[in-house]
Amino acid sequence: MLDFSALIKTLQTAFPALELREREPMSAHTSFRIGGPARLMAVPATEEEAIGAAAAAKKLGIPVIWMGNGSNLLVSDDGVAALVIKTAERMNQISLSGEGELTAGSGVLLSRLAVFACEHGLTGLEFAHGIPGTLGGAVTMNAGAYDGEMSQVLRSVRHVSEDGTVEELPAEKLKLGYRTSIYSDGKRLILLAKLALKPGNRDTIRAKMDELRERRTSKQPLEYPSAGSMFKRPPGHFAGALIDQCGLRGFTVGGAQVSEKHAGFVINRGGATCRDVLELVQAVQRTVEERTGVRLEMEVKTLGL
Repeated sequence: MLDFSALIKTLQTAFPALELREREPMSAHTSFRIGGPARLMAVPATEEEAIGAAAAAKKLGIPVIWMGNGSNLLVSDDGVAALVIKTAERMNQISLSGEGELTAGSGVLLSRLAVFACEHGLTGLEFAHGIPGTLGGAVTMNAGAYDGEMSQVLRSVRHVSEDGTVEELPAEKLKLGYRTSIYSDGKRLILLAKLALKPGNRDTIRAKMDELRERRTSKQPLEYPSAGSMFKRPPGHFAGALIDQCGLRGFTVGGAQVSEKHAGFVINRGGATCRDVLELVQAVQRTVEERTGVRLEMEVKTLGL
């Protein structure tokens, strides 16, 4: 049996300023607005608190889950029996660390980072302005949109490994691919990243960000809770087009629905459960494979399943 009481006592003694939340509803921390309680959530403000919390949990045999803004997560209706360390709320500092170089905590929202870059006349992050996640999540998935992706601007990443070792790796050692990196297996926890940008005109950068925001707003169902694109782009195809081709636009299971605005999104129409979403996803995968021969792979990450 996992001894969360001992973990709480240890953390309160070692890090009295560390914010701890017991049985915290994950539905309040995911863009899908779905998910049962996390047995314990920690909201660190410093790397020391984050690393210490993870180490204390490991010593007690308690699983550790790191999360940012929860924009790409589908959490079990039963929740997670783990220590969830949320970086988005407080590990979100940004600084200029060199000519064209930004250093930012893993919990910084990409939208805020893109605005910071624009305000300092730095170009290269315009594509990230409308991506709802954090820097840590974006690095993990090599997030991208509109012909831009993190691999184009990432210089290095500092992380802590499972054994507690902290190291910084250059981008070329991160195995950045389509929605993947060395961090995809969850065995290394991102602390901060450095980005290499180029000087640009603030007005031009802002205009590009506004243009991309307008394109997203007009094409994506941002008025409903979702986790963004539900499926990875299969080679030679677009997931949304395949789903639409199979007549699944608007297909509904419980409170979950294939968006009528963009078939690549699954939305929470109200009261959707994790079970609803999974049942819908499985039905979509089955139908698309039967009719087109293409197997769709989920891009959204799951917890507690």
